[in-house]
Amino acid sequence: MLEDHLTQLAAALLPLRQSEQLLARWGGELAHRLAAGGRLLVAGNGGSAAEAQHLTAELVGKLRDDREPLSAIALHAETSALTAIGNDYGYHQVFARQVHAHGRPDDILLLMSTSGTSDNLLAAARAGHETGLRCWAFTGPAPNPLADACHESLAIDSPESQVVQELHLVATHVLCEYVDRALPAALGTRAAEAAPAGPVRTGIEVVVGDGAGREVQPR
Repeated sequence: MLEDHLTQLAAALLPLRQSEQLLARWGGELAHRLAAGGRLLVAGNGGSAAEAQHLTAELVGKLRDDREPLSAIALHAETSALTAIGNDYGYHQVFARQVHAHGRPDDILLLMSTSGTSDNLLAAARAGHETGLRCWAFTGPAPNPLADACHESLAIDSPESQVVQELHLVATHVLCEYVDRALPAALGTRAAEAAPAGPVRTGIEVVVGDGAGREVQPR
């Protein structure tokens, strides 16, 4: 049993290596958007919900080294909202309605699914597009509807949902590594953009010298 599982895991690991550049680019983009005051919204069902919440924990907390907290929300973890929306609007709307509520243009929405066919995640992707969010997906083998519904996706090439979820966790950790690597530059850019263009004036000035060659000294 263990040998079979490890064999399937090893087979899916090789294609995952091709996602290095994608994860590096996503990490850099996510770092810059979060440093600029944006947020990451994530969602999944079942085991993928646990994976998504693991990601938010790494960003709001830390992966390894101490840094400022980053805004990341696991939509399925808001249990009162989740159950109220499911009761009033149907389970297919439990994420989409929250995307409309919390999402702002240029935020990022990351949806996780082993099958790529969950109705509530597809509805969330549509809501993301309507709200102006950048939509990413972690899925199982592509093509699948969720990967097609998002701007970009990382698809794990394995028919086993357990393997897909395990490699989603690997991808999550690598993504967070790239976020942490890009964050200092992203914060530096934000600080430079926020800095005043010229000298700061206090609003109080003293005139010294005579009328012809006088100078103004700020106080």
